[in-house]
Amino acid sequence: MAGPGYMLGVDFGTSHTVAAARSPDNRSRVLLFDGSPLLPSAVYAQPGAPLLVGRDAILAARVDPARFEPHPKRRVDDGTVLLGEREFPVVDLIAAVYRRVGEEWGRVVGAVRPELTLTHPAAWGEPRRRVLVAAAEAAGFDRIRLVPEPVAAAAYFVRVLGQRLPTGSVLVVHDIGGGTVDVAAVTRTRTGFTVSALDGRDDLGGIDLDAAVVAHLSGVHGTDSGGAWHRLTTPANLNDRRARRLLWDDVRAAKERLSRATISEIVVPQVGIEVHLTRHELESLATPALTEAVRLTNSVVGRLAVPGHRLAGVFLVGGSSRIPLLSTLLFQELGRAPVVIEQPELVVAEGSVALPELPPAPGRKWHQATGQPDAAPTSPTPAPTTPAAPPRQRRRRTWLRWLGPVALLPVAAVIVGLAVALITILAFVGMVVWSILTGQGFLPDWNFMPRAPWA
Repeated sequence: MAGPGYMLGVDFGTSHTVAAARSPDNRSRVLLFDGSPLLPSAVYAQPGAPLLVGRDAILAARVDPARFEPHPKRRVDDGTVLLGEREFPVVDLIAAVYRRVGEEWGRVVGAVRPELTLTHPAAWGEPRRRVLVAAAEAAGFDRIRLVPEPVAAAAYFVRVLGQRLPTGSVLVVHDIGGGTVDVAAVTRTRTGFTVSALDGRDDLGGIDLDAAVVAHLSGVHGTDSGGAWHRLTTPANLNDRRARRLLWDDVRAAKERLSRATISEIVVPQVGIEVHLTRHELESLATPALTEAVRLTNSVVGRLAVPGHRLAGVFLVGGSSRIPLLSTLLFQELGRAPVVIEQPELVVAEGSVALPELPPAPGRKWHQATGQPDAAPTSPTPAPTTPAAPPRQRRRRTWLRWLGPVALLPVAAVIVGLAVALITILAFVGMVVWSILTGQGFLPDWNFMPRAPWA
């Protein structure tokens, strides 16, 4: 049953997927998967059984890693993926993730079918976007719209954080996630948001930082391992692949912990050692990648044809933006502190349902967030414009102009009262002094007062 006003936004990421739900009363919430808002995008092919998704897939991968695909988003151009002895279309892998989100929606909301908002990198062309739509349709969704990730982030910046983004101003969204870094300049227009400049890399993200840490550990401890490190880097059997997966899981957990602590431990399987990794070591390893990310941001800012005061800020999005060094490098390069929130992974999903609801395009099952039906172009199309509710027009409150003078009236009355009291006291003191000097005592004899000429 289709429910008007119900919206489900899904941010399908390289490492994790986040989903946000909105009800007709405009209240939104993030769906939880096994108690966490982050659903691992990993997929595992069970023999003769449906695909496993999320943490179930990660646990099953320890038995047979050959059936495991940890990052389906990076395989979007491959067509098919070999898991175990069987090839699966990439659409099926992504559909399994969307289907898991749909199951959680049904458990929390019920049998109401929502309008589904799928977010995607702004640089993705038509073929990649079609893969997402096909996967969503295979998962059972029928009302689908697409929104670029930086546009959803800008909507979160304005509607959830309550930050000002006047018409004509620009917000730079720096999204560094598990597998990509995307920097986009989002301009606020009278009708919504438009991606006006874009840059990024598909081979730079949290996974690449993990690889740098593994290479560092191999260089420091690999020479004394008696071939154990070689089996971790190039596994030859099931046990080696399982040990390699455990190592990478520990490296990722240590990297995430170092955003809050200064030291973390990593247990290296097969080698049998416990390694201490410090934040300083991680930042040294991450500096080349983060410097490249900052260069991309500076390149986007340099291409903006707007005055400096029109740049509303830099908004950090994505799990890897938690690394403190990234904020430091951006501040040193741009001269302004970026906006960072506690859970940057949730921004895009929550922002996608903060955008105004659009009617389905006529004759199409899905549409871009422009509200117009999509034709099938033969080449990638530029990032679309997403309409948003126009900024609220503040009513002129003329009474505010009189608030200042009215507030000063009591003060003026007190000052006048004090002046009158002071004059009265001085007059009385002068009269007493005059009475004493003329021999009348403390109180004057009014008969002694000279008569006025006209009396």
